[in-house]
Amino acid sequence: METWSLTYDEWDPQEERLREALCTLGNGYFATRGAAEESTTGDFHYPGTYLAGGFNRSISIIAGEEIQNEDLVNWPNWICLSFRHVNDEWLDLSKMEVLSYQQELDLRSGVLSRCLTLRDKYGRESELKTNRFVSMSNKHVAGIKWSLRPLNWSGPIEIKSWIDGGVDNSGVHRYRELNRKHHTVRRSGNIDRESFYLETTTNESQIVMAQAIRNRISKSEFKFDEWIKEDSIGHTFSITLDEQEEVTIEKVMALFHSRDRALSHPLYEAKRLLMKIGNYEEILASHRREWEHLWHLCDIELLDNPREAKLLRFHIFHLLQTVSLHNIDLDAGVPSRGLHGEAYRGHIFWDEVYIFPLLNIRVPEIARSLLMYRYRRLDEARINARESGFEGAMYPWQSGSNGEEESQLTHLNPVSGKWIPDSTYLQRHINSIIVYNIWKYYQATNDLEFLSFFGAEMMLEICRFWASKMTYNLDRDRYDIKNVVGPDEFHTAYPDSDELGINNNAYTNFMVSWCLKTTVELFRSLPVNRRRDLLSILQIKNDELDMWLEKSRKIFIPMAEGGIIEQFEGFEKLEDLNWDHYKRKYGNIQRIDRLLEAEGDDPNKYKLNKQSDVLMIYYLFLPDELEKNYEWLGYHFDKDSILKNIQYHLALSSNGSTLSRVVHSWILSRYDLDLSWHWFLRALESDISDIQGGTTEEGIHLGAMAGTVDLVQRCFTGIEVRDDVIWLLPHIPSKIRHLNLRVRFRGHSIQIRFADDLCKIKIERSWLVPGKIGFQGEVHEFNEGDEFSFKLKPVEADVITDRISSALP
Repeated sequence: METWSLTYDEWDPQEERLREALCTLGNGYFATRGAAEESTTGDFHYPGTYLAGGFNRSISIIAGEEIQNEDLVNWPNWICLSFRHVNDEWLDLSKMEVLSYQQELDLRSGVLSRCLTLRDKYGRESELKTNRFVSMSNKHVAGIKWSLRPLNWSGPIEIKSWIDGGVDNSGVHRYRELNRKHHTVRRSGNIDRESFYLETTTNESQIVMAQAIRNRISKSEFKFDEWIKEDSIGHTFSITLDEQEEVTIEKVMALFHSRDRALSHPLYEAKRLLMKIGNYEEILASHRREWEHLWHLCDIELLDNPREAKLLRFHIFHLLQTVSLHNIDLDAGVPSRGLHGEAYRGHIFWDEVYIFPLLNIRVPEIARSLLMYRYRRLDEARINARESGFEGAMYPWQSGSNGEEESQLTHLNPVSGKWIPDSTYLQRHINSIIVYNIWKYYQATNDLEFLSFFGAEMMLEICRFWASKMTYNLDRDRYDIKNVVGPDEFHTAYPDSDELGINNNAYTNFMVSWCLKTTVELFRSLPVNRRRDLLSILQIKNDELDMWLEKSRKIFIPMAEGGIIEQFEGFEKLEDLNWDHYKRKYGNIQRIDRLLEAEGDDPNKYKLNKQSDVLMIYYLFLPDELEKNYEWLGYHFDKDSILKNIQYHLALSSNGSTLSRVVHSWILSRYDLDLSWHWFLRALESDISDIQGGTTEEGIHLGAMAGTVDLVQRCFTGIEVRDDVIWLLPHIPSKIRHLNLRVRFRGHSIQIRFADDLCKIKIERSWLVPGKIGFQGEVHEFNEGDEFSFKLKPVEADVITDRISSALP
């Protein structure tokens, strides 16, 4: 099986929107969905182009209420190319017989190609070939090579190349009642006989975006027509073809917008670049070389698992198209659904916790830039906290352009057709994840400059928020955290209560305790001068830090009988759900919350969850870390309770999120590698097989994609950074016999190979010497060029926990 390409061998209009998302091409700066060049928005197609950070705010009236939304804007469609016989209709596959069809996404080079043979109603057969790329070497450039060959006819035809500026945001059906028009065409015109441009601006954020197009046709003789309409511009070529004579158009696009750095004006820069840039093949060659470099940094080889190898590369590919080295110069976060569609309106959530670990030991420069997105919105987080009655900084659950809360206050249930209140913005746990991401980045990179001047300030202000959010419970001499929503999302209030949120979500409280303790310890390790500066700038006194430590020890964690962690206080008093009844009635009950609401019921009444909640604790921390945190909190730790909690909470999950499968695979890897592998395979198939209720066409699930790669990269290999040592504690599923990858650790490039019962390690480059690597409990120093070979010890599932806990310092 080919492991470097995604192919489709037949045209299926019902699958087109899904394929368009899966075949999106991008470079971190912008992305274009994999729609056919001749397609227009309709039931089967949704062309879309999205800019990283390209948001616009609009007002809609829903159920008589004024609602404000900020959306990732669908910009003008630049890929438009089509043909027709004179006085006939323009190409429409739904009106033709498709005799053969092949579409291929080349993951190695980032090129999308199609080759199809068509027969029209008059019996005329044609072969159409297209190739497309979005340049990874020059973030402002993209190109299409479009070729047509008559197979059994000759005669005059017209070929049209244009930009459609009349597009809007209509890619998600449940958002269609919202205001969808985000930009208007400012001006358009011709540059010369080859080139034209179109400039648009958003109607609130006032982002100006210019696209300049250059068309080069292989025919020397043709008639040429320039045309401009209200919201589109193009060129039409009239030519005559002989049977078997091929005509080719090379369409190159340059794109700039007003928030680019070091530019005069978007339109000026787009025209200028278009005049200076090379031909299609030269641009493509440069693009291929950049992808070759990225794959050298980020590839994972599974030599005996072709399907899994392909999907891992597919996931790496889409991650690098969403956040590439170009993001280092951008002020943009990582949208949870990529730059592949309009789901979640392009917002930034907590999904980055699944993405950062992958970047931290591959391309940490990208991870740093994404953390800077959070830092630049620290002042807005301070305002958010203050307006909510708290101190410090409270980051929003959903973030967009400026860092204010972008969560919707009402959402459409597509099952019932009703707009219902939405209080999932109370997921304050995202603040602890930001601290966790900073901590993990620092562990992997030892980037003291970032920690001192950016990371520590965010951590301290988040801790100040958490300290002010707690309330003291005299009866149990512990601190409560009330009115929150956990990762579960199904439980947003207590049954029959008018008060929003639930109290003492176990995951939230556990993370807050860890957050306060870790921040104080990390802060006190900073250089004394920087500590003094931060205390002065933030007006923090040492006794406030001591107070945080005291609170961190006394946070309440709700516990049920037998060591089971209660998802939140009162969870065990909720009703049991008759899972079998709903499975028989509906089949797919991943979104049981929508089904219950449509029946006039309330998911808040039942013991269930959408996705991993309590189980996130076991995903983020190893057993020895859990034991230390339990001891710090004054709770008894029993290692057997981990498996009990996994079994209990797994049974209550509807898996309404793709992230659940990643978490389940991860935590089960320490107990049952076969079951872990089962969940890993399910996570791998989430988008490619669109198993999440048909939502992938609206945008990929980037957190789940990155999470599956990280399962192989860190979970199965046991890679863990502690202090100055990168540890390997492998527990590799038996299905994997040969695994090769490359990681970066604090200036060291390390190649790691697993084959049968051996692990071979080579230090390829080392800027900081010596380094330290730990393998199964023993630490080894290394220098550039050093090689190690270790024999893997067979591991029984029931002793994995002991080995991990005892092997790490």
